[in-house]
Amino acid sequence: MIITKTPFRMSFFGGGTDMEKFFREYGGAVLSTTFDKYCYVNVRHLPRFFDYCTEISYSKTERVTSVEDIQHPAVRNAMKMLDMHEIRLTYEADLPARSGLGTSSSFAVGMLNAFYCLKGKYADKKKLADEAIYLERVLCQEEGGWQDQIAASFGGMNRIEFNKDGTYDVKPIIIHPDRKKQLNDNLMMFFTGFTRFSSDMQKANKAGYEEKIRQLQEMYRLVDDAESILEDKYCDLDDFGRLLDKTWRLKKQTGGAITTNSIDGLYEKGISAGALGGKLLGAGGGGFLIFYVQPEKQAEVMNAMKELLYVPFKFENGGTRVIHYSPESYEPKEDLL
Repeated sequence: MIITKTPFRMSFFGGGTDMEKFFREYGGAVLSTTFDKYCYVNVRHLPRFFDYCTEISYSKTERVTSVEDIQHPAVRNAMKMLDMHEIRLTYEADLPARSGLGTSSSFAVGMLNAFYCLKGKYADKKKLADEAIYLERVLCQEEGGWQDQIAASFGGMNRIEFNKDGTYDVKPIIIHPDRKKQLNDNLMMFFTGFTRFSSDMQKANKAGYEEKIRQLQEMYRLVDDAESILEDKYCDLDDFGRLLDKTWRLKKQTGGAITTNSIDGLYEKGISAGALGGKLLGAGGGGFLIFYVQPEKQAEVMNAMKELLYVPFKFENGGTRVIHYSPESYEPKEDLL
């Protein structure tokens, strides 16, 4: 039995510039971090006592006799890609799916990590990120960028640079622990209650792509500004919050499905209560709102958001990892004949 633990991510700056169509022409970058909310993937070989050979449990349970019959596209394609057979896979998570935190990509990374481990093979963080991107973007043909898979695999607070040649670089943000804690303490996250498929939001936002290039280029430039604020101890950390407001207002111009009247209303309530800035996490349409709030204003923001669920969190640095490893002896059926 293998159990993997893979963090979710929050993206602060540069979201949208990680889309391959954009960064292969203009370059791109995101500044993001993983935090202490995780998904867990439990995988083992299914004992041969049943009239089905594979069992998959997530929001529903699938029991099938052929990999081809699996409805979950990521599981089906990952099993085919890595030649997995006769398994029981269980997924659970600390936060809901389709909520703007890269949950589907964290699942993909954690699942691939577990599959390799079950086969007795080691896959490093870059291999897991690369194969999760291939799984979701090529095999499953889901719309979206590359940042989620990379963040979930590597973990930590990073600038992820996307190069025109189709490669990427992961650069950890160099920030003093006290300053990083201050940033963490000044961020407040709330669940709007709305969930959606990120790939659906990306499809909805594709219309008028050429008109959004200017906004995306400006969002790309803001990554430099945000990185400088974090790494320069002489910069006012509150400027990070003000910059979040700027990038959110740019982000809203890049797609009609990014926001809704309800989300706009909630955001403005947070700003009116004292938040310096914030944004909706993910591709848009719902999920989690994050605000940058000075300590003396946090009670007022909490009151303004009292109808929403407040979710405290801490930054984490581990990325995907195996937390339980019990190797199994397994022989394919054909080898037993």
